[in-house]
Amino acid sequence: MVNEKHHYETTLIWDGNRGTGTKTYADYGREHHVTINGKPDLALSADPAFRGDAATHNPEDLLLIAVASCHMLSYLAVCAKRGVNVLDYRDRATGVMQLNSRGGGSFIEITLHPEVTIDDASKVEKATELHHEAHDLCFIANSVSTPIKHEATIKVA
Repeated sequence: MVNEKHHYETTLIWDGNRGTGTKTYADYGREHHVTINGKPDLALSADPAFRGDAATHNPEDLLLIAVASCHMLSYLAVCAKRGVNVLDYRDRATGVMQLNSRGGGSFIEITLHPEVTIDDASKVEKATELHHEAHDLCFIANSVSTPIKHEATIKVA
């Protein structure tokens, strides 16, 4: 399993040519969609701050979703392996993106706020600690340079 490689492929298609291409910054649409073989298409746009559609997911949303989803999946796996029975898991992920003088930017912080319900009060400390192990195992967290914080709340059913 070590050094095993998994390959992923998507096709991205820009849908925003309104007849004049990118002749001016204001005139082209930011709409695009992604296709992945065997899965539903995903419609995307830019963030509204960058002339995108507020009702459509944007790349920044997808980054937060990817980080939060991967952390949850890693956390559930380590809990199952370490004897912590998770009954419910919810997360409110937040991120801060900072623009630079060149017109680009980057996320400078991502914070996950998982709210986890377990069935055994004696395992609250262990359930809290396992967020660190899950972070270390998360494929997405290991692939981004942005600091990712965890502010977990553990409840007992």
